[in-house]
Amino acid sequence: MSDFKGRHFEGEIVLWAVRWYCRYGISYRDLEQMMAERGVAVDHSTIYRWVQKYAPEIERRLRWQWRCPRSTSWRVDETYVKVGGKWAYLYRAVDKHGNTIDFYLSPTRNTAATKRFLGKALNGLKDWEKPMVINTDKAPTYGPALAELKAEGKCPEETEHRQVKYLNNVVEADHGKLKQLIRPVRGFKTLKTAYATIKGFEVMRALRKGQASSFNITRDMRGEARLVERAFNLGPNVLAEAVQFISQKLELQAA
Repeated sequence: MSDFKGRHFEGEIVLWAVRWYCRYGISYRDLEQMMAERGVAVDHSTIYRWVQKYAPEIERRLRWQWRCPRSTSWRVDETYVKVGGKWAYLYRAVDKHGNTIDFYLSPTRNTAATKRFLGKALNGLKDWEKPMVINTDKAPTYGPALAELKAEGKCPEETEHRQVKYLNNVVEADHGKLKQLIRPVRGFKTLKTAYATIKGFEVMRALRKGQASSFNITRDMRGEARLVERAFNLGPNVLAEAVQFISQKLELQAA
């Protein structure tokens, strides 16, 4: 069954709108006008519903492609997001090169929330992908959370917990770039809608940083778009695309 059954627009157009919104940090009304310039008449409220449904799906379906830590030295921190007029806490982890590892939105900032986030970040990783070092700020919740995860066998015993302020500059800088995408939203209404949208922002940030470059056949923006489309079985499969790309390269070399 098609993932876009019942929609009034083709899947490529739906994903086009979701990608643009999550990648470029624009408002729904601005995106409505941009699409109208290209002959697609769609209301901004419809785009909002597309983002709520498909942004989490893009993140989930591409997770195995973009989530591959390139270092066992992690930088972990949390930033603030306004939800329903109150502050929520967005936990985020990147490796020392700035590649996104994972994220988690929580209404609370305590040991339980920290443990849930770190457990989520560690889940599904191969042994050689798990961190040898986790650097955090001075928040008192990280130490007990890591101790509990080690006791449960979810975090390697040898993982070192550091609290060196300057080492977290890379994750703090990444917070700023993510906030540029969040700013046009001007506050989320519920935690559910906030998390759904942020999942789209995070996955598009990861793709933009080249974290799924091994699967980007053409190594350009079109290749990034095809990554998303292939996740929904739109267009040719990856093998057909690779053969076509190689053929075109050979033709250009022969010309």
